[in-house]
Amino acid sequence: MGTKKISVIVPVYNSIDCLEKCVHSLCAQTYVDLEILLIDDGSTDGTAELMEELAKTDSRIRVRHKENGGASSARNAGIALATGEYLAFADSDDYLEPYVYEELFRALVNGNYPAVQISRDEVDEEGKRLPDVCIPPEKEWFCDSETFLKELLLHRGDCSFCTKLFPREVFGAHRFPEGELNEDFRLLVEILQEIAGIAILPKQGYHVVCRKSSTTRTRTKDSFSRVFTDIVDNADRMQTLVDEKYPALHAYAVRFNLYQRLDYLLHVPISQMKSDNAFYCGVKTYLRRHFLDTVKNPYLTKKNKIYLLLLTAAPRAVRGVHAWKKRRENI
Repeated sequence: MGTKKISVIVPVYNSIDCLEKCVHSLCAQTYVDLEILLIDDGSTDGTAELMEELAKTDSRIRVRHKENGGASSARNAGIALATGEYLAFADSDDYLEPYVYEELFRALVNGNYPAVQISRDEVDEEGKRLPDVCIPPEKEWFCDSETFLKELLLHRGDCSFCTKLFPREVFGAHRFPEGELNEDFRLLVEILQEIAGIAILPKQGYHVVCRKSSTTRTRTKDSFSRVFTDIVDNADRMQTLVDEKYPALHAYAVRFNLYQRLDYLLHVPISQMKSDNAFYCGVKTYLRRHFLDTVKNPYLTKKNKIYLLLLTAAPRAVRGVHAWKKRRENI
């Protein structure tokens, strides 16, 4: 089986404590026809200098520096620079088993698939396994696009681009949405509408490292990531898409919308749960209009329904009790 070049795009920002492990795992791949694109997104902690040093150790490493614009901006810059026939992605704080790209390429070519995905696991900073977020299949499985969308709506699918290999032409004019979070989900949904599906391999060869970042350690009670508003926006887009193109997934999309709003309400600071917060008020209005959907939807758990109904009735009070319980647990 002949090989073709795979361009692996790695957005990098202030990753001095973990980048070396990631890059070493890429250089150690048994599939050697790689182009490793390290895209510096305006690092300020010495990472940019480390990248240049790493590039001296392997001729396949190419480094580009740019002003800070976020991970999507860095990935899009990498796509523009890539010369490979296939595109892959990795995050700078994760690492891979040596067989990953060989296995992905083999499956893609032998199965004549439009895209292929390796399974993943989650580990902490010491390398200890955490509970699986995505359960791997028992054997290689081609998941058609509609089924993949259903798995995403049930929070069982893997939307990460880091676990996947695509022929370059799949991207076409598609790029990661800049200035947003939950960007992998949004772009993958776009691509799934244009391909037959994705083959999923059982081996958990990609290791997602869950780090306690400095922003987490210095977080205050009023800190709030915009990811929790972006996931609601993406849920609304999914509902529109499903109703237009995949009507059989309607109940799954309703469940997804309710769950994403539950996630938002469990994270928005109590200080922002006010009548002058239009987004918050919109979430409340949606839940009240979909009260019966919360009760009847078969894809929500009993616990989901209880939380949703309580938050629909008295969101601020419920969050206050929830915060009190969390404080008690930490005493």
